[in-house]
Amino acid sequence: MGRTGSRSLPRQAGLAVATLLLVAVLAFVVWASLARTATPGPLKAAVDDPAVEVEFGPIVTLRPSAGEPERGVVFYPGARVHREAYVATWAPIVAETDTLVLIPRMPLNLAVFGRSRAHTLIAEHGEHDDLDEWWVGGHSLGGAMASSWLGTEPEADVAGLLLWASFPTGGAELAEREGLRVLSVSGERDGLATPDDIAERRRLLPEDAVMVEVEGMNHAQFGRYGAQRGDLTPTISDQQATRALTDAHIEVFTDR
Repeated sequence: MGRTGSRSLPRQAGLAVATLLLVAVLAFVVWASLARTATPGPLKAAVDDPAVEVEFGPIVTLRPSAGEPERGVVFYPGARVHREAYVATWAPIVAETDTLVLIPRMPLNLAVFGRSRAHTLIAEHGEHDDLDEWWVGGHSLGGAMASSWLGTEPEADVAGLLLWASFPTGGAELAEREGLRVLSVSGERDGLATPDDIAERRRLLPEDAVMVEVEGMNHAQFGRYGAQRGDLTPTISDQQATRALTDAHIEVFTDR
């Protein structure tokens, strides 16, 4: 009887560990699934903008209403942020630079699980859209994962990288990447990807990368999904932040 009881102890311990792991996994899935959604007002205003066409689905697509887009961008959302939350900030850029933007859904709302989505989207849309060039990028974790994927791709396939409140992974090895155009836009009031974080990792980007720090802008103002824990209070309006973001893209997209 004693031996049977002693043999059952490891089995019970193993069952307890398995149960804890299952609970942890389920908790993680629930946590990741609770993505921050788009603020209704700014989203509606962007959709109602006659200069932009917006299509919703697993991939949110924005394209200029007049004429054909000159370039395409695959944009990765930030961690646990819904793809629709970037429609309001991308809409004026699309309208003023003739850009096609594709914002894909990420598994569990985390770009780390969909790092190579750009590969498929560029291949699919390259067959139908007559574009001069492709860019990839993202917000926060999305930008890091876009840079990580870019590091595995041939140099001629993607023209540029867009980092919104983000920085590249060290393993991407982009600092010596020839011909890669980079725009990094950060916020002076960002409490998550802080100015110090951006400055510390500047060495991971090509020397000619365009670095723009918007005074008064915080992390959440790169999208429209409300306040974010750990962020700082912005000292400029959402409209001012979006205007600065748009101006930075106009400058880089038109400077060839």
